[in-house]
Amino acid sequence: MNQEYTAVVKQDGDWWIGWIEEVPGVNCQEPTRQELLQSLRITLREAIELNRQDALCAAGSEYMEEKIAV
Repeated sequence: MNQEYTAVVKQDGDWWIGWIEEVPGVNCQEPTRQELLQSLRITLREAIELNRQDALCAAGSEYMEEKIAV
């Protein structure tokens, strides 16, 4: 399942800053817009993977995973 997310980006002085609307805590700053978008992609992937690992760890054993589309 390919999920799309929305990046809010803006230039602030010499820097580009941005964050992902749907995932709190995923924010970055870079000197160029392209670098910012790449950093946001990387940070988003890492955040999703960490959240996934935390969820599985919290589940313990004998759990099932179900895919849910919205």
